[in-house]
Amino acid sequence: MSAPLLDVKNLVVEYPIKGWRKKPFRALDDVSLSVNPGETVGLVGESGSGKTTLGRAVLGLAPVTEGTITFDGRDISHLKTRERRAMSSHVQVVFQDPYSSMNPTMLVGDILAEPLRIAGVSKAEAKGRIRELLDQVRLPLDAIDRFPHEFSGGQRQRIAIARALALEPKLIVCDEPVSALDLSTQARVLDIFIEIQRRTGVAYLFVSHDLSVVRHISHRVAVMYHGKIVETGDGDAVTRNPEHPYTQRLLMAAPVPNPAEQATRRQARAELMAQQKAAETHGAAA
Repeated sequence: MSAPLLDVKNLVVEYPIKGWRKKPFRALDDVSLSVNPGETVGLVGESGSGKTTLGRAVLGLAPVTEGTITFDGRDISHLKTRERRAMSSHVQVVFQDPYSSMNPTMLVGDILAEPLRIAGVSKAEAKGRIRELLDQVRLPLDAIDRFPHEFSGGQRQRIAIARALALEPKLIVCDEPVSALDLSTQARVLDIFIEIQRRTGVAYLFVSHDLSVVRHISHRVAVMYHGKIVETGDGDAVTRNPEHPYTQRLLMAAPVPNPAEQATRRQARAELMAQQKAAETHGAAA
């Protein structure tokens, strides 16, 4: 079996808290995770679980207090700014809100050309590459001469995906890339992610709060709760028949079209939350 492309071991991320002798806030606590070449690993959890912090740590945007992050055999836990910038051709990101990550005064063609220009790609080569990128994300060629605000949310996310693909990275960190989209648009964008992976072999670390989304796209799934990974395994198994009570709660929180089933799920989730809270309180008292 080949070595992991991304290998996170015993990762701890802490943030200082103002105040005399106050302990730092531990956002990630002894987290280990791997992503193989061409694989999608879904990282799921509610807001505050630590999933976004893990993605930011991989990108060099969150401090590594302890542990290591290895990419393609190289320790990238504490890279300097120049070294981190050089990594951009191998590791890219797609954010939740594509519009805020784009310069609204730039044409889409210029947005896609920017990483290529910085990488030293000639103008002629960049033009051909931009055509390929637009085709990959199913956007028309005339998108080159339009501004981001002229596109829908789903189309803007496709532009963001195209920009992330520009330098042919080995890994893309996807930070809630479809959570702001309606369900039908989500499905189309997820299908584009899958199609691109089949064509290019790129790997994804796919961060989401939605089990149904990660089920659709992930080979393996890791579930985060209070800065720890509490369950991991095959994507379909974890998202359909979870073992950990927290993952079961996430599954019960997912909406279903049947009102009676939805009501039953709400009741079961409330009971499970009460049981888990009682167990945590008892554990803290002990």
